[in-house]
Amino acid sequence: MTLSRSATPVASDRAEQEPLSAPRALRSRPPGWRNPRLLLGVVLVALPVVLGARLMAAADDSVAVWVSARDLPAGATLGPGDLERRQVRFPEAGTADRYLAASDRLPTGVHLGRAVGAGELLPRAALDPAQGPAPVEVPISVASNDLPATVEEGSVVDVWVAPDASAVSGAGGKGRAVPVLTDVTVVAVPRVVDSLAPTSTRQVIVGVPAGRSGDIARALGRIADGRVVIARKG
Repeated sequence: MTLSRSATPVASDRAEQEPLSAPRALRSRPPGWRNPRLLLGVVLVALPVVLGARLMAAADDSVAVWVSARDLPAGATLGPGDLERRQVRFPEAGTADRYLAASDRLPTGVHLGRAVGAGELLPRAALDPAQGPAPVEVPISVASNDLPATVEEGSVVDVWVAPDASAVSGAGGKGRAVPVLTDVTVVAVPRVVDSLAPTSTRQVIVGVPAGRSGDIARALGRIADGRVVIARKG
Protein backbone atom coordinates (compact mmCIF):
# COMPACT_ATOMS: atom_id res chain seq x y z
CA MET A 1 0.00 0.00 0.00
CA THR A 2 1.41 3.26 -1.11
CA LEU A 3 1.16 6.31 1.29
CA SER A 4 0.33 9.66 -0.34
CA ARG A 5 2.52 12.62 0.65
CA SER A 6 0.67 15.68 1.87
CA ALA A 7 1.06 18.82 -0.26
CA THR A 8 0.81 21.15 2.82
CA PRO A 9 4.29 21.98 4.20
CA VAL A 10 4.91 21.51 7.85
CA ALA A 11 5.34 24.38 10.24
CA SER A 12 9.13 24.09 10.34
CA ASP A 13 9.42 24.44 6.61
CA ARG A 14 7.17 27.55 6.67
CA ALA A 15 9.36 29.23 9.30
CA GLU A 16 12.45 28.62 7.21
CA GLN A 17 10.83 30.17 4.18
CA GLU A 18 9.46 33.38 5.90
CA PRO A 19 12.17 35.98 6.84
CA LEU A 20 12.31 37.18 10.45
CA SER A 21 11.33 40.88 10.99
CA ALA A 22 14.05 43.02 12.79
CA PRO A 23 13.07 44.82 16.07
CA ARG A 24 12.20 48.53 15.77
CA ALA A 25 15.07 50.82 16.90
CA LEU A 26 14.36 53.38 19.63
CA ARG A 27 15.76 56.88 18.99
CA SER A 28 16.61 59.38 21.80
CA ARG A 29 14.54 62.54 21.83
CA PRO A 30 15.98 65.94 22.68
CA PRO A 31 14.58 67.36 25.95
CA GLY A 32 11.69 69.73 25.51
CA TRP A 33 11.20 73.21 27.12
CA ARG A 34 8.91 71.68 29.68
CA ASN A 35 11.69 69.52 31.10
CA PRO A 36 12.06 70.56 34.80
CA ARG A 37 15.82 70.02 34.79
CA LEU A 38 16.28 72.26 31.76
CA LEU A 39 14.15 75.03 33.28
CA LEU A 40 16.10 74.85 36.53
CA GLY A 41 19.39 75.19 34.65
CA VAL A 42 18.14 78.27 32.79
CA VAL A 43 17.11 79.89 36.07
CA LEU A 44 20.44 79.16 37.73
CA VAL A 45 22.32 80.72 34.82
CA ALA A 46 20.08 83.78 34.46
CA LEU A 47 19.86 84.65 38.17
CA PRO A 48 23.52 85.71 38.65
CA VAL A 49 23.36 87.77 35.45
CA VAL A 50 20.29 89.68 36.64
CA LEU A 51 21.72 90.28 40.12
CA GLY A 52 25.02 91.50 38.68
CA ALA A 53 23.23 93.92 36.37
CA ARG A 54 21.21 95.35 39.26
CA LEU A 55 24.33 95.80 41.41
CA MET A 56 26.13 97.57 38.59
CA ALA A 57 23.16 99.87 38.06
CA ALA A 58 23.00 100.70 41.78
CA ALA A 59 26.73 101.44 41.87
CA ASP A 60 26.39 103.80 38.91
CA ASP A 61 23.68 105.79 40.76
CA SER A 62 25.88 106.55 43.79
CA VAL A 63 27.48 109.98 44.23
CA ALA A 64 30.66 110.89 46.11
CA VAL A 65 29.91 113.51 48.80
CA TRP A 66 31.69 115.06 51.78
CA VAL A 67 30.85 113.73 55.25
CA SER A 68 31.85 115.28 58.56
CA ALA A 69 34.57 113.20 60.24
CA ARG A 70 33.78 114.62 63.69
CA ASP A 71 31.41 116.98 65.48
CA LEU A 72 31.92 120.46 64.02
CA PRO A 73 30.46 123.46 65.86
CA ALA A 74 28.97 126.50 64.18
CA GLY A 75 31.66 128.92 63.12
CA ALA A 76 34.32 126.20 62.76
CA THR A 77 36.82 126.56 59.93
CA LEU A 78 36.91 123.46 57.74
CA GLY A 79 40.25 121.74 57.33
CA PRO A 80 41.52 118.66 55.45
CA GLY A 81 40.97 116.36 58.45
CA ASP A 82 37.40 117.48 59.12
CA LEU A 83 35.80 115.81 56.10
CA GLU A 84 35.69 112.31 54.62
CA ARG A 85 34.71 111.11 51.14
CA ARG A 86 31.78 108.69 50.97
CA GLN A 87 29.66 107.13 48.19
CA VAL A 88 25.93 107.73 48.75
CA ARG A 89 22.95 106.77 46.62
CA PHE A 90 20.23 109.44 46.57
CA PRO A 91 16.62 108.80 45.55
CA GLU A 92 16.70 111.71 43.10
CA ALA A 93 19.14 114.26 41.68
CA GLY A 94 17.44 117.16 43.45
CA THR A 95 18.25 115.66 46.85
CA ALA A 96 21.91 115.16 45.93
CA ASP A 97 22.24 118.82 44.97
CA ARG A 98 21.56 119.84 48.57
CA TYR A 99 24.86 118.36 49.71
CA LEU A 100 28.42 119.26 48.79
CA ALA A 101 29.78 116.79 46.26
CA ALA A 102 33.30 115.49 46.68
CA SER A 103 34.05 116.75 43.18
CA ASP A 104 33.54 120.34 44.43
CA ARG A 105 36.66 121.99 45.85
CA LEU A 106 36.15 123.58 49.24
CA PRO A 107 37.01 127.29 49.38
CA THR A 108 40.01 128.10 51.56
CA GLY A 109 39.03 128.94 55.12
CA VAL A 110 35.30 128.25 54.70
CA HIS A 111 33.26 128.51 57.92
CA LEU A 112 30.17 126.64 59.05
CA GLY A 113 27.01 128.60 59.59
CA ARG A 114 25.61 125.86 61.84
CA ALA A 115 26.85 122.80 63.72
CA VAL A 116 27.35 119.56 61.78
CA GLY A 117 27.44 116.20 63.61
CA ALA A 118 29.94 113.42 63.07
CA GLY A 119 29.01 111.23 60.09
CA GLU A 120 26.52 113.82 58.79
CA LEU A 121 26.50 114.73 55.10
CA LEU A 122 27.79 118.26 54.60
CA PRO A 123 24.83 120.34 53.38
CA ARG A 124 25.47 123.36 51.20
CA ALA A 125 23.21 125.40 53.47
CA ALA A 126 25.60 124.84 56.40
CA LEU A 127 28.39 126.77 54.66
CA ASP A 128 28.61 130.40 55.76
CA PRO A 129 28.11 132.46 52.58
CA ALA A 130 29.62 135.56 54.19
CA GLN A 131 33.07 133.97 54.39
CA GLY A 132 34.02 136.44 57.07
CA PRO A 133 36.82 136.13 59.60
CA ALA A 134 36.82 133.29 62.10
CA PRO A 135 35.08 133.95 65.45
CA VAL A 136 37.12 135.05 68.46
CA GLU A 137 37.49 132.32 71.09
CA VAL A 138 36.93 133.54 74.65
CA PRO A 139 37.58 131.31 77.71
CA ILE A 140 35.12 131.72 80.58
CA SER A 141 35.38 130.14 84.03
CA VAL A 142 32.06 129.14 85.52
CA ALA A 143 31.04 127.28 88.67
CA SER A 144 30.07 123.67 88.06
CA ASN A 145 26.61 124.29 89.51
CA ASP A 146 26.05 127.19 87.08
CA LEU A 147 26.91 125.17 83.97
CA PRO A 148 24.17 122.89 82.53
CA ALA A 149 25.33 119.32 82.04
CA THR A 150 23.91 119.42 78.50
CA VAL A 151 26.30 122.15 77.35
CA GLU A 152 28.81 120.70 74.88
CA GLU A 153 30.75 121.60 71.79
CA GLY A 154 28.42 123.25 69.29
CA SER A 155 25.80 124.38 71.85
CA VAL A 156 24.38 127.88 71.49
CA VAL A 157 24.37 129.69 74.85
CA ASP A 158 23.89 133.01 76.60
CA VAL A 159 26.40 134.13 79.21
CA TRP A 160 24.81 135.85 82.23
CA VAL A 161 26.46 137.60 85.15
CA ALA A 162 24.74 137.79 88.52
CA PRO A 163 25.99 140.29 91.14
CA ASP A 164 27.90 139.03 94.17
CA ALA A 165 25.99 138.33 97.33
CA SER A 166 27.74 141.26 99.09
CA ALA A 167 26.73 143.65 96.33
CA VAL A 168 23.15 142.47 96.49
CA SER A 169 22.95 142.97 100.26
CA GLY A 170 24.48 146.48 99.99
CA ALA A 171 21.94 147.49 97.34
CA GLY A 172 18.98 146.29 99.37
CA GLY A 173 18.68 142.94 97.62
CA LYS A 174 17.68 144.44 94.28
CA GLY A 175 20.58 143.14 92.18
CA ARG A 176 19.63 141.48 88.90
CA ALA A 177 21.53 139.20 86.53
CA VAL A 178 22.26 140.63 83.12
CA PRO A 179 23.30 138.91 79.84
CA VAL A 180 26.80 139.87 78.74
CA LEU A 181 27.08 137.57 75.67
CA THR A 182 24.11 136.32 73.69
CA ASP A 183 23.78 133.69 70.98
CA VAL A 184 27.39 132.54 71.13
CA THR A 185 28.55 129.06 70.19
CA VAL A 186 30.50 126.81 72.52
CA VAL A 187 33.78 125.95 70.82
CA ALA A 188 34.99 123.52 73.51
CA VAL A 189 34.37 122.33 77.05
CA PRO A 190 37.73 120.94 78.17
CA ARG A 191 37.51 117.77 80.20
CA VAL A 192 38.71 117.62 83.78
CA VAL A 193 42.12 115.95 83.92
CA ASP A 194 41.65 114.31 87.33
CA SER A 195 38.10 112.96 87.44
CA LEU A 196 38.53 111.75 91.05
CA ALA A 197 39.26 115.21 92.45
CA PRO A 198 36.21 117.41 93.06
CA THR A 199 36.03 120.43 90.76
CA SER A 200 34.24 123.61 91.71
CA THR A 201 34.77 125.44 88.40
CA ARG A 202 34.78 124.50 84.73
CA GLN A 203 36.16 126.27 81.69
CA VAL A 204 33.96 126.95 78.71
CA ILE A 205 35.36 128.39 75.47
CA VAL A 206 32.85 130.34 73.42
CA GLY A 207 33.20 131.74 69.92
CA VAL A 208 32.19 135.38 69.52
CA PRO A 209 31.80 136.72 65.96
CA ALA A 210 34.66 139.02 65.00
CA GLY A 211 32.24 141.87 64.39
CA ARG A 212 31.16 141.81 68.06
CA SER A 213 34.58 142.45 69.57
CA GLY A 214 33.09 145.30 71.62
CA ASP A 215 30.86 142.78 73.43
CA ILE A 216 33.94 140.90 74.59
CA ALA A 217 35.38 143.91 76.46
CA ARG A 218 32.08 144.68 78.22
CA ALA A 219 31.51 141.00 79.05
CA LEU A 220 34.95 140.54 80.63
CA GLY A 221 34.48 143.68 82.77
CA ARG A 222 31.19 142.41 84.17
CA ILE A 223 32.40 138.83 84.63
CA ALA A 224 35.16 140.06 86.96
CA ASP A 225 32.58 141.61 89.31
CA GLY A 226 29.94 138.88 89.46
CA ARG A 227 28.96 135.23 89.22
CA VAL A 228 28.84 133.69 85.75
CA VAL A 229 25.85 131.57 84.70
CA ILE A 230 25.61 129.76 81.37
CA ALA A 231 22.15 129.38 79.81
CA ARG A 232 21.88 126.85 77.01
CA LYS A 233 19.56 127.77 74.12
CA GLY A 234 20.21 125.11 71.56
